[in-house]
Amino acid sequence: MEIPFAESYKIKMVEPIYRSTRKQREKWIDEAHYNLFNLRSDQVFIDLLTDSGTGAMSDNQWGAIMQGDESYAGSSSYYRLKEVIQSLFGFEYFLPTHQGRAAENVLFSALIKEGDLVPGNSHFDTTKGHIEFRKAKAVDCTISEAFDTESNHPFKGNVNLEKLEEVLKSGKNIPLIIMTLTCNTSGGQPVSMENLKQVKKLAEKYNTSVLFDSARFAENAWFIKKREPGFEEKTIKEIVREMYSYADGMTMSSKKDGIVNIGGFLAMRSKKWFDKATTFNIMFEGFVTYGGMAGRDMNALAVGLDEVTHKDYLETRISQVEYLGNKLIEYGIPIQKPIGGHGVFVDAKRFLPNVPKEEYIAQTLAIILYLEAGVRGVEVGTLLADRDPETHDNRYPELEFLRLAIPRRTYTNNHMDVVAAGLKNVYDMRDEIRTGLKIHKEAPIMRHFTVELYKA
Repeated sequence: MEIPFAESYKIKMVEPIYRSTRKQREKWIDEAHYNLFNLRSDQVFIDLLTDSGTGAMSDNQWGAIMQGDESYAGSSSYYRLKEVIQSLFGFEYFLPTHQGRAAENVLFSALIKEGDLVPGNSHFDTTKGHIEFRKAKAVDCTISEAFDTESNHPFKGNVNLEKLEEVLKSGKNIPLIIMTLTCNTSGGQPVSMENLKQVKKLAEKYNTSVLFDSARFAENAWFIKKREPGFEEKTIKEIVREMYSYADGMTMSSKKDGIVNIGGFLAMRSKKWFDKATTFNIMFEGFVTYGGMAGRDMNALAVGLDEVTHKDYLETRISQVEYLGNKLIEYGIPIQKPIGGHGVFVDAKRFLPNVPKEEYIAQTLAIILYLEAGVRGVEVGTLLADRDPETHDNRYPELEFLRLAIPRRTYTNNHMDVVAAGLKNVYDMRDEIRTGLKIHKEAPIMRHFTVELYKA
């Protein structure tokens, strides 16, 4: 008999979660103005809103926390983290920040100005928000296969090189090409090593730079190992080092593949970039050797960056995401294929074909799933796409997803069964769902975090 797969860890501590009634959830979501971000965490049974900062740390990470050096300047924790970043990614210069969007804020303040174009593969919400806040424009060059959820293209995070070159030839100022690893907006989809290599060649040809948005870099490396010929025998660390040989710098939300609850950083080869960014880091985050992070958190991150590149960890991580995705496929539920790295992305347009696009299809599905099973997902669709900064009209993306982002080392597959059953129940009554939501109040940028909605 074949020995079945099992998680590569055992559980040392548990946290109770509360199973509410549908009547309670109806009251709570109404009080939250149909925005799942407004719910209290104790009003949620299974929380798949995000995988950012919601994972469980290891015993070694907790041990490292106790050894944190909280010196304002020259902390040993800073130098410990610096050594790990240099060894893993190959960047000489690094600045800590309190999270990923802070790293973007610091670096973009130094490099991006009004009128710039910033091409890449489906920039995520904060990245695009920081670009547009500076009156620059994010240009999506993702391959067309990414927008066909039934396609099994192994690297849907890739950019279309011809489209990218057309942007680079435009004559506009292009300070950066941003590659998001894995590409969240397209469904947690990876970028191939060959695509990264060719993007770097184009950048050099047109005298610009390549930045990796690195929140899920290890998951991207795992898919390269599993799907790209020639990498089967390489270690994850070897693959990561080659990936970053094609980058000039990186921003990192450490709350994902750093497996910590808070933290981020930016790293780069250029002393010129570092000197420019240092000014903004001190202004926005803190001194260069702490940058908004406690020493204990830098220690935990140093350990997490090592653990996340272990084969056993990644196999367990990706297998749980695949477990949920395969359950949904078994039930006939339309999702982005192949299954991505950090979550399952449900194709809301195909799931709820009778809800008008003007009534926020994916958000509607997210609310109904919460009411059905107490599961909190998140919309990656029209709300997240925001309004066009010039016309102020809604932008309707090709992909309208309910994202079910799975925290690292947090839930069991029994919890995934609950999620799948809840979605199946909703799917069984999909033909009856014909109306969605309308906006009552919204912010001028990154509205999805605070938007208030009501039933259409």
